[in-house]
Parts: sequence; C-alpha cells; structure tokens
Amino acid sequence: MKKHLFLLLILPTSLIAQENVYFSKTITKEDLEKHLKILASDSLEGRETGQKGQKMAADYIMSHFKNIGIPPYKRNTYYQKFRVKNSRHMCKCDDCDVDFLKKILGKNKYIKGENILGFIEGTDRKEEVIIITAHYDHLGKHEEKIYNGADDDGSGTVAALEIAEAFMIAKKEGHGPRRSILVMTVSGEEKGLLGSKFYTDNPIYPLENTVANLNIDMIGRLDDWHENGDYVYLIGSDMLSQELHDISEQVNDQYIGLDLDYTFNAEDDPNRYYYRSDHYNFAKNNIPVIFYFNGVHEDYHKTTDDIEKIDFDKIETITRLVFLTAWEIANRDERIKMNKTE
Repeated sequence: MKKHLFLLLILPTSLIAQENVYFSKTITKEDLEKHLKILASDSLEGRETGQKGQKMAADYIMSHFKNIGIPPYKRNTYYQKFRVKNSRHMCKCDDCDVDFLKKILGKNKYIKGENILGFIEGTDRKEEVIIITAHYDHLGKHEEKIYNGADDDGSGTVAALEIAEAFMIAKKEGHGPRRSILVMTVSGEEKGLLGSKFYTDNPIYPLENTVANLNIDMIGRLDDWHENGDYVYLIGSDMLSQELHDISEQVNDQYIGLDLDYTFNAEDDPNRYYYRSDHYNFAKNNIPVIFYFNGVHEDYHKTTDDIEKIDFDKIETITRLVFLTAWEIANRDERIKMNKTE
C-alpha cells in the first residue's frame, strides 16, 4: 500500500515533465520553414507597416491562429489596430543600405498598423497572462529593392506561430496552461516599437496581471562571434526578476543545452539592445522580460536577409526553449517574483 501511495505522489510531477517535452516537439523546423517561405517571400514586399505586404502578413498570421483553434479575442477580431505618428527607425547597426521612409522617417506621417492577438485562456490561474511577442513588420520595398527580413524578424514571427500551436495542441489534449498565454505579433517595431507601445498604452489584458514578456527578435542566423548555432543572446532576464532568470537557466539546463550568452545583458551596454526591441515597452511597465536574439550579421537590414541563409535547426531549438520557459512560468504554483523596478 505504501508503495502504491508513493507512486501516486510522484506521478503528477513526472507526468508534467513528460508533457512539456512532448508538446515542445510539435515545434518543427519543417513547419517553421513553411511559414517563413510565405512571410519572407517577395510577394509580401518586405512587410512595411502600413503597406500592402504588412496587411498580407497580418492576414496570414490571423488565419494561422484561426486554423489552430484560437478564437478571436473581441468582437470577431484578432486585430488590435493602431494609428500613430511615425517617430523613428529602430536600427540596430550603423550600416543599413536604405536611405533613412526620406523613406522611413517621413514628416509626422500617420501609420496604420495591426497587432495580431492569439489568446489561449488558462485554467485555474487564467487571470494571469504570459505574453510572447515578435514583430512581423520589416523595411518594405524601396526603389524596387525588397527587404524580406527573413531573420529580422521573420524568424521570431514563425517561432511565435509555432509556440501558439504547441500550446493549443496541449489545450486540446486536456493539458492547457494554468495561466493564460497571449501570443502577440506586433507591427511598427522598425518605426519605433510602435505596436508594442500601443499595446502597453492600451492593454487588452491588465498589465498588473501580466506575469512576463518573452520577446523573440532575430533567432535564425549566426553573428561574427560564434562558429555554430548552439547559442542565443538573452537580454533583460535578470533586470526585474532574478527568479525569471533562474527559471530560464534551469529550463535550458534540463531540456535544451544552448550556450546562453549574456554579453549584451546590461543597461549600459553600448549597443543598447535592451532598449531596442518590443520587450522594452513591457519592461518599462515593470513586467519582467527576456529578449531572445542572435546578434547582428552582414545581412542585417539589407536586401540579402533572405530565407536561403536561415538556420532552421537553430530556430527550432530556440523556439522550443521559449516554449518550455513559458510552460514553466504558466504552470508553476507561484507567480514569478519581482526583485527590481524599472
């Protein structure tokens, strides 16, 4: 009798550990490539916010959420539309080959964009939300040159689509997350983090109930400092919550085994990456964040950032890491603790 009781006591933890790995393996490089072939194709004309290609990308993402069974979050829509003034271009390097929309900046031009929301309701802790973000916009088409942005940020966008699907598969099989998951692809990042700022200024789900933001921006290439793809830069993981950082490390050690590189994880990093992707709009609202990033490369913000140069094994591995980290945050008993405020 004691033996049977012992088995019953240990079974739930063991079963949960098996479930997260099982569902993470529904994230495959084949599906990631299938999505990216569409989003980074010439037909989408570089997905510039406010332009035809961005609207086509938005429709593709919306259709994916619908097809995997995520319901509209409000009045039959997946879109959070915004209309804002174009402020500035958020380049991460000094070597872009676009003449900065004369072509990017404009003169107080209004931009109409959409964030696409895939909300997966949790169970007993559904009021608390983990937000997974990636920006699906890029630089567009200029003088017949198309900036497809396969890595920036097609790679993060397809990762978000696969994470949404993995959580929905789990939910349909009766193992949905305890906390709710919002997979949100945003536009306007290249013009000043506009979509994510609009969301944090006009949140659909209360910011005080938002547990963490995991932001994916460029995970499909190698930079000059690494010889293989078995790494990812993590930025911001311990800025506001040491516990979030520790969970991230533990998940990676237990399931993935990537080299977690913290080279840019400092508020005074001269590259200022902590301030230059969508996670920062959550961080400045005291929401713990992790920014997943592969570093810049020779094709960054150039017409040569194409799908042929993408390492899909790398995207698959990092996407599984993000999913497993989100799974742990979503299903633990206690909400992750804050240790700092921005």
